[in-house]
Parts: sequence; C-alpha cells; structure tokens
Amino acid sequence: MQRVPSLDDLGVHRVLTPSGALPQAADRLDASLPLRDNEVRIDVDTLNIDSASFAQIVGEVGRDEARVGERIAAIVAERGKMQNPVTGSGGMLLGTVGAMGAAYGARSALAVGDRVATLVSLTLTPLHLEAVRRVCLDTDQVEVRGHAILWPSSPVVRMPADLPEPLALACLDVCGAPAQVARMVRPGMRVLVIGAGKSGLLCMAEARRQLGGSGRLVGVDLRPGWLPAAEQEGVVDAWGVASATEPCSLLDAVVPLLGGQPADLVINTANVAGTEMASILAVRDGGTVYFFNMATSFSRATLGAEGIGRDATLIMGNGFAPGHAELALELVREVPFVRARFGEMAGVAPAPASS
Repeated sequence: MQRVPSLDDLGVHRVLTPSGALPQAADRLDASLPLRDNEVRIDVDTLNIDSASFAQIVGEVGRDEARVGERIAAIVAERGKMQNPVTGSGGMLLGTVGAMGAAYGARSALAVGDRVATLVSLTLTPLHLEAVRRVCLDTDQVEVRGHAILWPSSPVVRMPADLPEPLALACLDVCGAPAQVARMVRPGMRVLVIGAGKSGLLCMAEARRQLGGSGRLVGVDLRPGWLPAAEQEGVVDAWGVASATEPCSLLDAVVPLLGGQPADLVINTANVAGTEMASILAVRDGGTVYFFNMATSFSRATLGAEGIGRDATLIMGNGFAPGHAELALELVREVPFVRARFGEMAGVAPAPASS
C-alpha cells in the first residue's frame, strides 16, 4: 500500500511564504543551512533553465550574457529558488552531492561525491547562488556556484558515465515528455509534434519508436532547423514550417502533411505562449492534445476547445513518470540522429568515429 508522504518529506518546512503552501507554489523558500535530517545538499555548478523561461528572460533583457545572469541571480535572491515570475517555470540543475542528513542517506542509494541531476523543477528547489560564472545563450545553461537542498519526494539521478554531462543534462531536463508519449502513441495513429527543440526531438523519436512504420508522424516548427534531416533519417514522415501562435496558418500547413485529416494526437512542445488553439484545431474530435509547454494557459486551452466545439482530451504535461530518465537517455544512446542533435544543442562536439 502506498503511504501518504509526510509534510517534511514534501519540503513544506522550507516554505517561508505563504504559510501552508507547498514549495512549488510558494513565493519564497528557505535555502539556508544547516541541513535537516531528511535533506540532501547538492553543490550546484550548472542550471539548465527551461526553454520558455530562458526565452522570456532573453526577450526581456536582450542577448547579453551579463544581463541574463543578473536577472537569474536576482530571481533566486528574491525567491530562494529559480522560478521565473512571468512564465512560472524553472528548469533543473547539475551538481555534486555535498552532504546528506542521516534519514535521507538511509533511504537513498546516493553517496557524498556523486555527480547528480535533479529530476524536479527548480521552481520547488531551495537554491542559494554565490556567483553566476557564465551564461550559455545557445544552450539555456548557466554555470554557477551555489547549493540546493532537496528532500525524499524529489527525485535525483546519478549522471551517466557514458555521456558528456552537458548532453545528458539537456536530455534529462525534458525527460518527462517521451515517457508520456510512450503511453499515448499507438500504431496507426496520425501524430503531430509542434516544436522542434529538445523535448520535441525526444517526442518525435519516441513516437516513431511506437509507430514503427505505421501511421503518420509530422513535425512542425517556426523554422526548418533539423526537420529536413529528420525526414531523411526517417524520424518523421513529413515536416512543415508554421507559427503555432497563428492557428489558422498552422492548420493550413499541417493538414496536407497529415494526409488531409486532423491528427489523432497533437504534442505541443513549443516554448512560447498563445499556442493552445493551433494544437486544438489540428486534432480530431475524440483525439488528444498533450501540452508539454510551460507557457500553456489552462483557461485558453479549455475555453478555446469549448469555443470551437472540439471534443478532445487535453493533457497538461507531467514532468515525472516512473523510468522517465532511463527512457530518455536510452533514446539518446540508441538513435544516432537524436544523439547528434542533442550534442549540437548542448554544445558538445561529435564523438570521434571508431577505427
């Protein structure tokens, strides 16, 4: 029988304001030391800011590394966590286990000195930054010096030894997406993936694995990017260019690619607001829209579907599923196209060919 977690195991003791809130919904968290008995301290060196949040910050302050770093540091100093006040989203982190409380250590397979990544959002992770060392504008990653505190309900994973850390971190940041896709895609489906970033790539690769040679898999983005190569490699059957903030234009672009019919499943991995109706217009009655987009508005999606009389199941992406990290890393290891693209996005040079 599954036990009900204690409030301490959920990190409620780290909430400063408002009283009684859970850490993700809190305005401010306490990231101070010392540790409690059920906590782990992670010495943080890299923040992987989620795409929607990073794009919003860059749009606000410009493509200036120093100003982006200052904005991130200011958010963390004010809130005790990295939670963008505009998008409400955060990201995840990479670091080294620095210390563990006795109760935490007794329930964990981790050891002090392990290189780890968090599988929970920075929006609920108490975080203290001593310095922002470097902002990588092309990878959404920020090199820092500081510490984070977590508790038993917050999953942490050891970094894989066979993959470069920036590449593995980029993959783990969105590892919840393909695990959910694996549950939803069935052979013969018409599947549309909106957005060709990190999560979009993993979703397309997992959808292809589930579809095999059946059905129809289409990718669409504002720019072609790597989508033509994805078609050549058989990751997608077709691709298109359209803005998901323009529902009618996107519908015109993708329906021919889907064989003249709406999709059975639409997976929205865009990183901007206002993409709900493009997703809903493109799905059939009785179909499903999966929003793995942190800029999604619940009210826009539900009221928009009602407004056009579309009977579709709308699912808000959950970043956690059992085995989600292993599944995503498996895609990176086993699909050469995925490995190459993630290497590019993480700024990792291709591995030398074996002789």
